[in-house]
Amino acid sequence: MIWIEEPLVFDADFHRDPYRVYDRLRGQEPVQRVKVSSRGHHTWLITGYAQARAALTDPRLSRDTRRFGHLFGDRRDIAPALRDSMLATDPPDHTRLRRLAAPAFTASAVDRLRPRIQQITDQLLGAIAPKGAADLINEFAVPLPVTVICELLGVPEHDRPQLRRWSNALFTTADAATRDQAAHHINDTMAVLVAHRLHRFETGAAHQGEDGDLLDALITARANGDLLNQQELVSLAVLLLIAGHETTTNLIGNAVLALLLHPAQHTAIADHTVSDSDGLVPAIEEFLRYDSPLGIATVRFTTCPVAFGPVTIPAEQIVMISLGAANRDPAHFTDPSALDLTRTRPRQGHLAFGHGPHYCLGSGLARTEAHIALTGILRHLPHLHLDTRPQQLAWRPSRMMRGLLTLPVRWQPHTR
Repeated sequence: MIWIEEPLVFDADFHRDPYRVYDRLRGQEPVQRVKVSSRGHHTWLITGYAQARAALTDPRLSRDTRRFGHLFGDRRDIAPALRDSMLATDPPDHTRLRRLAAPAFTASAVDRLRPRIQQITDQLLGAIAPKGAADLINEFAVPLPVTVICELLGVPEHDRPQLRRWSNALFTTADAATRDQAAHHINDTMAVLVAHRLHRFETGAAHQGEDGDLLDALITARANGDLLNQQELVSLAVLLLIAGHETTTNLIGNAVLALLLHPAQHTAIADHTVSDSDGLVPAIEEFLRYDSPLGIATVRFTTCPVAFGPVTIPAEQIVMISLGAANRDPAHFTDPSALDLTRTRPRQGHLAFGHGPHYCLGSGLARTEAHIALTGILRHLPHLHLDTRPQQLAWRPSRMMRGLLTLPVRWQPHTR
């Protein structure tokens, strides 16, 4: 067993460059027990690719926080929508809930959203392009996926800014009580929306001249003859709202930053994208691998002792799987710390969207949004460059999310 005596500190240095820490830990042992706070709390951290991939599919690792939440050791007021979400369940409950939500994220469903995603992208870029400078996170990478998922769920426009602020607080606020309060605000807002929609269906007003959205579809969807109950609807709506924009925002921001820090590859992909954006498809996979938008997956709990090579994790332990670390494992990827947009994908690809039963349901939507967004940026923001030093960039203070708080950039505006 490998012990790390000093705490694994999730501070500004870690958020700026977690890969230095991951590389050190993986070099000692790809599965090990670490301290995660100065108070001596421990967890198990997986940083190796093979071990992470195995753990993501191992049924002995539970996601059920209702069953294992006591292992956190602190008193948390977790909102019901998050406590009981699809992410916090195991089969067969997880299987049923995922089957109900899956039709909204099929390839054909995402294709139907392309025109609207393109329209939103064009509007956002049209607003900032003449200025020659912008914060690309808050003026583009945030509003694009927020608008898409809120429209998909039918969230009223006046509720969206506050929901975004509360969602952001879940991943940028150190104080647990503040995070719990933000989660309850999201829970309550979406509960009101779900109750309103259910009332419309119960009174027969659901289809009076209005196009059905994802929330309407979830209300009427059935799995094995069962309807989603009201709490399940709220939980699923909250999960889709948060997951539907947070990782996509990070993906877009991290990808643009990676290009700006690698000028030769930026120039090559930009020149190619002017005439053909298909080259961005494999490039997006490399962006996902190189700087994964989800650094550490949501926690698992061992239901019994689980062995990973010479290391056995005892029962009833908290397990964190670092997707970002796994995607930089030299045992699986050649020269993993290098960005290579021409990289040949290995037979088993990156784990940025997870693997197995909990593989990201919205991965196709995220890839499509990123493809349209990056195509627009490369075509309409010429000579794009950072408007600050890389060392001065502010990263989200979250052990889970890997993304920038801001991305100040400049470009040469088109002249008429």
